[in-house]
Amino acid sequence: MIQQDNALSAAMTEKNHRKRALPDESPLVMNRHEVSEAGHRLNSSQQTMWFRLRTFVAQLFVFMVTAGLSTYGIREMYLVLNTNNITNLQIVFLVLFSINFLWVAFAFSQALLGFLLHLKPRLVKESEIDPSFKTAILLPIYNEDPLRIRATIEAMSADLIATAPGKYAFFILSDTNRANAWIAEEATFLALINKYQPECPVYYRRRHQNSERKAGNIGDWVQRWGGDYEAMIVLDADSIMSAKSMVTLSRRLAAAPGVGLIQTLPTLVFANTLYSRLQQFANQCFGPIYAAGLSAWHGLSSNFWGHNAIIRTRAFAEACHLPILPGKAPFGGHVLSHDFIEAALLRRAGWGVRFDTDIEASFEEAPPSLLDVMIRDRRWCQGNLQHSAFMFARGFSLPTRLHLLSGVMSYLSAIFWLALIMVGLAIAVQAAFIRPEYFANPSLFPTWPVFDSERALSLFVVSMAIVLAPKAFGWFAAMINIPRCLRFGGPILLTLSTLFEMVMSALYAPILMVSQFGVVLSIFRGKDSGWMPQSRDDGALSWIPVMRAHLGHTVFGVVLALTAMLLSKELFYWLLPITIGLMLSIPLSWLSGGARRTKWIKTIGLLRAPEEKKPVHILVELKANLAKMPHLQHMHPFSRLVNNPQLFTWHLAQLPDLDEQKPLFYAPRIIAEWKLEHAESLSQLESWLEPAEVIALLSKADYLQKLQTIGK
Repeated sequence: MIQQDNALSAAMTEKNHRKRALPDESPLVMNRHEVSEAGHRLNSSQQTMWFRLRTFVAQLFVFMVTAGLSTYGIREMYLVLNTNNITNLQIVFLVLFSINFLWVAFAFSQALLGFLLHLKPRLVKESEIDPSFKTAILLPIYNEDPLRIRATIEAMSADLIATAPGKYAFFILSDTNRANAWIAEEATFLALINKYQPECPVYYRRRHQNSERKAGNIGDWVQRWGGDYEAMIVLDADSIMSAKSMVTLSRRLAAAPGVGLIQTLPTLVFANTLYSRLQQFANQCFGPIYAAGLSAWHGLSSNFWGHNAIIRTRAFAEACHLPILPGKAPFGGHVLSHDFIEAALLRRAGWGVRFDTDIEASFEEAPPSLLDVMIRDRRWCQGNLQHSAFMFARGFSLPTRLHLLSGVMSYLSAIFWLALIMVGLAIAVQAAFIRPEYFANPSLFPTWPVFDSERALSLFVVSMAIVLAPKAFGWFAAMINIPRCLRFGGPILLTLSTLFEMVMSALYAPILMVSQFGVVLSIFRGKDSGWMPQSRDDGALSWIPVMRAHLGHTVFGVVLALTAMLLSKELFYWLLPITIGLMLSIPLSWLSGGARRTKWIKTIGLLRAPEEKKPVHILVELKANLAKMPHLQHMHPFSRLVNNPQLFTWHLAQLPDLDEQKPLFYAPRIIAEWKLEHAESLSQLESWLEPAEVIALLSKADYLQKLQTIGK
């Protein structure tokens, strides 16, 4: 066995401490909160009479439109079903329809509000003052491409040095748990971090125990360095913001001492596949309409999307140490989707949460394919369903509860929609094959099972109009804004792109519905989603994995279509918008990913986004940085360290101090130690070790010294 040389390790740690890629710690205390706690009122000085009136009118508008449309739709459906007498199945159908129609009406009311606000010029701008504090920019990463992260930081830091020197600092907060990715990160970030630039320093920290996932990653930073930074801008691995946007966020937070968080509206960019381009176009054409409506009725009780937002560090420390839910995953344990709950806890503590949609040059990227969205949905669905524990907890405001309900319903709605379809099909089967009991009730007159077909058709037209109206609002708002319309390619391309997006989203919608139905069921059966890194490539897959993923969807669509055809042609055509997407799920999914497969769409200008035609400076810089990034050679982490003495020394400096380590029994470490002692060469050792054992050796300074000896 290797004998640990504590004196040598301590001396090594002291020697390398000055090379550690972190500033001195300035801790803040974060006390863990309970699900139910007393709530606090917002600071009234932060709300002018005009702001309160504007928020109240927006909330009243959303309520009245939702209530009015829902009353109309539910009443019409009741009259469609209740021409003579309503059956038990029809009652179930009516209940499911009411839930779905209510939710669609709620979404429409927000889009209508946003559309009306877009028609008028923005007369009131948020207050801004020069901040007296420094702002940290946090980039939590988890097994990501380090070259993309480095290119992003170089672009943003150069912009900030030119715009606001000395006011910002970057922190790369790694939760990476794969040995190859860990050492590749250090090799990539070494030059960036050691580059002396006090106007905008860059720091790097990797957690050796990534508890509580991203929320724990941010919380660890707050508890160790948060005291030196009044504010923190949280980004994702694929986020990028211009210096002007970040400075605006800092200035607005400084001008609003009662506000704890300001969320921007991220714009999707760099889409190069069919599915990502559909998302990108919808985000840039329809997204601002929804966002304006949300911002108006949220007031100071808005939401957090987990990135591209600024947070008051002290407020976060006071309010946002998340509770641990009772029971086991998927519903118990650590909160998976932390962002909604952090916004809820800030608001409960009396801090305002704002959604500023007018801050431009805030960007992120979209998942490249349908399968990538389905994988992400698995994690998001579990996190959102966990929020049901908070919906009726003490202390939360009504808008907060509606945010949580929206998250839950975004996935439960798949259950309700599919149940509605299946109950409707059951009613059709009943009408076709079961002899009705015309005199089931004591009466002189028979009970005929009759539907009001004309009223049903009218209700269908209204329902489709409500569903499609937000897209029409986005198209019209872009059409009347001539410069913006031209950036979409002009009125013809904008119109064609809108129609194409409507058709394709209608084809993909039933696939997502059935997929989310399965995800919800698996979560209710107790399956945990785990924590997987997101895909950042073009999502191209061969036919075999696509067929494996969508065979069930295809079979279900075929069975549904054949059943409808056997019952009646009319029912077959009514269900065709659902069944055709399911039956074509395999080719649709294959087409969704892969940049080359739908290159013609970009060539002819379809689904063009404004940022493609005339990208802002920060995006141009990012692309230029990516183009000149050196290729990161694939290499075992041991070989990468041993062949680069500077990286080896710097890696040692990033390890935790010896006296901070607690001697715990860890089987991979014990096994790795034996293998290290008996290996005759570095290549032999690399072939012997399991992934967890590689991590164990990379985490101990004395093991690494022995590793260096073997490698010579």
